[in-house]
Amino acid sequence: MSQNILSIDQGTTSTRAIIVNSEGKILSKASKDLKQIYPRPGWVEQDPVEIINSVKSLSKEAIRKSKLDIEEITSIGIANQRETTIIWDKNSGKPVYNAIVWQDNRTSDLCLDLFQRGLSDDIKKITGLVIDPYFSYTKIRWILNNIPDGQKRAENDELLFGTVDSWIIWNFSSEKNHFIDATNASRTMLMNIHDLQWDDYLLKKFNIPINILPEIKPSIGDFGLTSKNIFPKEIPITGVAGDQSASLYGQACFEKGQIKCTYGTGAFLMINSGGHIISNNPGGLLRTLAYNYFSSKNYALEGSILSSGSTMSWLRDNLGIISNLDISSDISKSLDSLKELYFVPSFAGLGAPHWNTNAKAVISGMSFSTHQNHIIRAALESTAYQVKDIVESLDISIKRSIKSIRVDGGQTSNDFLMQFQADILRIPVEVSENIESTALGVAFMSGIGSKIWNTENQLQSIYEHSKIYEPKMNKSEVENLYSGWLNAINKLNN
Repeated sequence: MSQNILSIDQGTTSTRAIIVNSEGKILSKASKDLKQIYPRPGWVEQDPVEIINSVKSLSKEAIRKSKLDIEEITSIGIANQRETTIIWDKNSGKPVYNAIVWQDNRTSDLCLDLFQRGLSDDIKKITGLVIDPYFSYTKIRWILNNIPDGQKRAENDELLFGTVDSWIIWNFSSEKNHFIDATNASRTMLMNIHDLQWDDYLLKKFNIPINILPEIKPSIGDFGLTSKNIFPKEIPITGVAGDQSASLYGQACFEKGQIKCTYGTGAFLMINSGGHIISNNPGGLLRTLAYNYFSSKNYALEGSILSSGSTMSWLRDNLGIISNLDISSDISKSLDSLKELYFVPSFAGLGAPHWNTNAKAVISGMSFSTHQNHIIRAALESTAYQVKDIVESLDISIKRSIKSIRVDGGQTSNDFLMQFQADILRIPVEVSENIESTALGVAFMSGIGSKIWNTENQLQSIYEHSKIYEPKMNKSEVENLYSGWLNAINKLNN
């Protein structure tokens, strides 16, 4: 009987399910867009029930499309949008509030309070993170503060918290397993990144009852069995990771120093830093967990860009200046260099390395000759510039220059963006053969957990790239363009 993996990729704008065989090939896939809810400016929510229903229906659809018997599904892997926060009633299983999405910045005042209490250094040392609405803790605090008797119900063991992986596992398991993988836990601002446990000191400072928190599990391991109410047989969940960790694994970045960038709703650059945390990190990057299993831990440095693909969606959905994002590459290639026009897409503030919660999006350098096509190109270029910001910080943090970068995600099909990225970075950009690196990565994790594969060397041979973009722009032009970008950023930060 063949061995295959159901891999779930629950993202910000869509849910995907794919079936991967023992050779690492995708047999089938199913996907569905998710509704975004914007109650107020800066607020971003989703319906947790819509999320779990999409996961259930798409999982069944992917299995059906694969034409496999359910007995041929050996294990399940789950990757998910990180930081997004859900709290639900322990007895009824119903969410007490919508999921607060990672892009949401309603908790900036709560973050300011943490700064004023002098907790910034402690948080950075313990969690590897900076104080920002991006992470889960302040979202938890906001919900407990804003639902009736929230804190009291939490203390009375009536509520459960989870990131999206926890929500899926709890709903999939007959035992109602309340688990979280360590990569997702590392994004809550509550986990000690050194021992991979909830930190008692921070829980006390934040007044978070430990009973609402899920049990932290290794990324590759035993997350229990699915209920027969979900599938006709119980299937073990053996791999779980936040989407960026899954992508790193899917890009076969198993060795220290290997680097990847995923271009999705946001863009996320991550470098595998091996079994030790980089202690000297002056570059505004996050120290986080890449993945772990058994006694092995792999850490990473990460730079998070809060708006990338969502910038292009904003041009389409809000401004209406482009109806089909697929033509943005051809539009951009038809134009000359923009020179002084810059789009800083800080719709949810600025992420790494600037970490400016209060920044607002701006387009600078417009003139009477500025056309909507120029704005489209500037929006694409903004992602490349933001990645450049992170790579510059990374060079400082690891004290050596980056030689190449592996990339994946939907926007890697944009020929203009990938070439401009290579030009601005002045290094080769290696595009993954499979843009589903996140789903593939957590399938790899699940396959290791279920013994379909025994070593990462077997997975290394599966990874393929489709194209390598070599830098073509001369150094002086790169320096002039990037200097203009930094000026635009400095104006925003000041």
